[in-house]
Amino acid sequence: MDWKKQFERWMGFEDLRSDLREELKHNENNETYLEDSFYKNLEFGTGGMRGEIGPGTNRMNIYTIRKAAQGLADYMKAAGEDAMSRGVVIAHDNRRQSDAFALEAACTLGANGIKAYVISELRPTPQLSFAVRELNTHTGIMITASHNPPEYNGFKVYGEDGGQLVPADADRLIEMVNAVEDELLIKTAEKETLEQEGLLEFVLEDMDRKYGDKLETVVVDSDLVQSMGEDLSIVFTPLHGAAQQPMMDGFARCGFSNVHVVEEQAVPDTEFSAVTSPNPEEHRAFDRAMVLGDKRGADVLIATDPDGDRVGVAAKDKNGQYKVLTGNQTGALMLDYLLSKRKEAGTLPDNGVVIKTIVTSEMGRRVAGEYGVDTLDVLTGFKFISEKIRNFESSGENTYLFGYEESYGYLIEPFARDKDAIQAALLASEVAAYYKKQGKTLHDGLLDLFEKYGCYLEDLESFVFKGKAGAETMNAMMDSFRESPVKELSGQKVKYQEDYLTGLRTYVQDGEEKEIGLPLSNVIKVVLEDGSWYCLRPSGTEPKIKAYFGVNRPEITEAEQALESLKADVLEKVNTATS
Repeated sequence: MDWKKQFERWMGFEDLRSDLREELKHNENNETYLEDSFYKNLEFGTGGMRGEIGPGTNRMNIYTIRKAAQGLADYMKAAGEDAMSRGVVIAHDNRRQSDAFALEAACTLGANGIKAYVISELRPTPQLSFAVRELNTHTGIMITASHNPPEYNGFKVYGEDGGQLVPADADRLIEMVNAVEDELLIKTAEKETLEQEGLLEFVLEDMDRKYGDKLETVVVDSDLVQSMGEDLSIVFTPLHGAAQQPMMDGFARCGFSNVHVVEEQAVPDTEFSAVTSPNPEEHRAFDRAMVLGDKRGADVLIATDPDGDRVGVAAKDKNGQYKVLTGNQTGALMLDYLLSKRKEAGTLPDNGVVIKTIVTSEMGRRVAGEYGVDTLDVLTGFKFISEKIRNFESSGENTYLFGYEESYGYLIEPFARDKDAIQAALLASEVAAYYKKQGKTLHDGLLDLFEKYGCYLEDLESFVFKGKAGAETMNAMMDSFRESPVKELSGQKVKYQEDYLTGLRTYVQDGEEKEIGLPLSNVIKVVLEDGSWYCLRPSGTEPKIKAYFGVNRPEITEAEQALESLKADVLEKVNTATS
């Protein structure tokens, strides 16, 4: 059905919600708007779905939420009575209509005889992951668009281990969602009826308490925190999101009492009105935290994204200016501290493993190797880290020590199975206390690591391609890099190119091919002979291609020059491929 017929189908639906009908009528002469709203169904992928809020099959609204929930209900029915009786737990963040979407999902599941536990106030993604495990539900739903702009929302699905669904399970769910023929005719049940029948239960305080209890296990050196917790000055901002309550509870429980909150960003706000960007990966997110940090003499600044799974950290450099650390740098600092403390205490297991993604800095592998710990690479997406933890637990062959990705996502203790900004903020604060006790900042600590392990620098560029034409451009760009592999870049010969769509690593100079050994994915990674690398990956949740870059040199200036040269050469090829 083409977009015009889809539009007519919606307008002809007598019970279409009035606000959606009014918006469509307002734009009935705007063909670009209507085509983008109806030219396809909002894609439900391996990470769920995410999109702009509004009317249409390609938008987030109560009908596309119902379709996703109905597909999940069918998925659970196919899994059997046990899955249905265990039910689903649902949480939401601060975004537009998040609470309404959470209830729509619950009422759709309830109409199918599936119980839903709804966390009654906004709570972060890691707490949802924890609640799945704590309540022993079969699945979980998180209503969030993470750090996307205000006009977005999303629907993420979690498996019974508390991790996002791995590809095999996600593919079955996607089939179920796509098989739902008419999103406008899905049956739902009334909230009051479901509560009376025991198919809808609101939860909060018990989950807060139990999650908080687990946060106390994140502390590595309790004596250090006890001695420095009051002295260490912390500025924290949840960037208007869902992490405020559990983060402040975590600070108090673990012994960090000198915490200053950016008050104007502590209030949940659908429009993110007091922050330039709700994404801690962007330095602008720290503008107000830096001002407050100067006033309070803060040692460390911490910002969590709206759904509380990513965390950014800033500390003062040699010039007394706050510098935002990259996700790779924060990860290296936490990893080195964690492994050194465990080695010191004699609790570092012989079979310990660190897990990182293929686009995360090689510095993590270098740090882990210093302590005799293996590093395992997985595809981008924390679900693959969660999957490995589950495999470790079932086989007993390895012990999980730490998992992270460059995009500010970390998991220390696996009582949650998605990246956990609350845990990471607590460990980052402890590392800051460790360096402060030595008269150093976290940034000084990073320079110490560079001196010990070499200067690893990374960067990221994103290319946005909106709408139908944008999707075609994205495909053409990836095809260009696949079909015309480079043999030399930035004065270095290319060692090999990895095409994760075919699962093959091709050594460019002689054409030898080897299997990568990871699940297939639309990703290309190129490694140069000096160890520098770049990677191209279409986002699974946004209309963009991300380009990652990494270099390693003995000195910072040399590394900066190498990074800029690599980026310039790759971006030139990108421009050629998209022109």
